[in-house]
Amino acid sequence: MNEMIEAMNGLFVTFEGIDGAGKSTHIESLARSFRAQGRVVTLTREPGGTPLAERLRQMVLNDSMDAMTEALLVFAARRDHIQRVIQPALARGEVLLCDRFTDASFAYQGAGRGFDRAILATLEHWVQDGVLQPDLTIWFDLPAAVAAQRLAGARAPDKFESQPQAFFERVAGGYADRMAADPGRFARVNADQDAESVWVEVDSAVRSKGMLS
Repeated sequence: MNEMIEAMNGLFVTFEGIDGAGKSTHIESLARSFRAQGRVVTLTREPGGTPLAERLRQMVLNDSMDAMTEALLVFAARRDHIQRVIQPALARGEVLLCDRFTDASFAYQGAGRGFDRAILATLEHWVQDGVLQPDLTIWFDLPAAVAAQRLAGARAPDKFESQPQAFFERVAGGYADRMAADPGRFARVNADQDAESVWVEVDSAVRSKGMLS
């Protein structure tokens, strides 16, 4: 019975947005807020989060491949991540904060690459056992042109970061489609403002769900 209660108390929050949207800073801030209230927090990311998934991440970000191969590798990494990190953390009643999850696959491989979204939906159902979804997804919505300015010269770009602006406009549209399909799960944050203002929106989104007091 105690294990069931702990599982129910676990929280799964994902952070989504195009490259340059500024998610990382606010993931750390939210982790501190949860820890201040006595919660155990697990920080993770996708693709990645396990040794196997991190190796697959390097392939996805750097190697040339078609959209189907890319999608299959991302979902293979996700399956290992779910089994080894996400499900165990939630079963322990922890707060799990994840930098990207399945919405990114629909945005990047689906809208960005033009891969069949029906196949992505099938993979989502298989890999997530038909039921696993975040309790809250915070979407950092940022114009593609602004993201490009932020990324310019920041570091050597991976194959996604080096895509043209039109690609990121399609990706942003993919996120908008996912939010329209599941509005109760999403909180849209205006990422085109100073970091303090963005944090106010992130904090408000989490508190409105009753996750922080």
